[in-house]
Amino acid sequence: MDLRQLEILQAIAETGSFTACGRKLHVSQSAISRQILLLEDELGEPLFLRVGRQVRMTPAAESLVQLGQRVFLDVRETVGAITDRTRELRGTLRLSGGMTVCLYVFPPLLKQLRRMHPHLEVRLTVALAGRSVQEIRGGRVDAGLLTLPVEETDLVTVPALREELLLVAAPTHHLAKRRKVLPRDLAGLPFVLFEMGSATRKVIDHFFASQNIEPTVVMDTENVEIIKALVKTGLGVGIVPYQAVAREVKAGQLFCARIEGHELVRETGWVYARANRVPRMIDELLLAFGSITDKLRLAPRGRSDGVIG
Repeated sequence: MDLRQLEILQAIAETGSFTACGRKLHVSQSAISRQILLLEDELGEPLFLRVGRQVRMTPAAESLVQLGQRVFLDVRETVGAITDRTRELRGTLRLSGGMTVCLYVFPPLLKQLRRMHPHLEVRLTVALAGRSVQEIRGGRVDAGLLTLPVEETDLVTVPALREELLLVAAPTHHLAKRRKVLPRDLAGLPFVLFEMGSATRKVIDHFFASQNIEPTVVMDTENVEIIKALVKTGLGVGIVPYQAVAREVKAGQLFCARIEGHELVRETGWVYARANRVPRMIDELLLAFGSITDKLRLAPRGRSDGVIG
């Protein structure tokens, strides 16, 4: 049995006759018949029942047609993968992520992608995880770097980052004079937090609930820059990813601390549509991302970064 014989079987199944199969494959009917006879001799099984001018497949032939479909799909995917690796990456890559991701992760990622693939165009969408999932499902976004969990069977999730969430306050805040910040120190304080319903807010609310703290929320927003600006004015304290405040903490513009005895962490991952073969653009995206992760400031190194706790 060879690939040509499987191709002939598939063509007969599609066209319904040897004559039409010959036209489709640009070979004579006699050549088609000869290949079928050779295959029947090899298998010791009839493959077709002749009914007038039509032919009807036997179960053996139907099994071979299914085999052929799988074989040719594998061949196409393998050839496509080889061709992809040798072809310059062009086109448009559409990415989605939250405000913090767009501000602090995507810029170095885009710089690396441009270095690797100068003719690749990248478009960004700022959106919460729920909307990003809808955009990915609708084919309007290729991949999102989203706060986890995202548990959808039609999507692939690849964990990517583990970001530490830290307490931030104005440098003049009374907490900035503490050697440690304990959970009980947070009771009664006004907070500026990420908006309700976001995965990050759920991590924070779970912490509050575990400590029987009912925070006074003076404002919630998806924009980490707004949180930072309001915290600097003294309107309240916040809990944000460290990479969003690393520069301001080092410059003395914000006070930052771990909450004693508690590690607040949010996990972020790449999310894209499930398919038989991962598109090359996604492979190249993950490769570029892997080369910049060491440069992201996801957690402080200690007091040298101006962080207590």
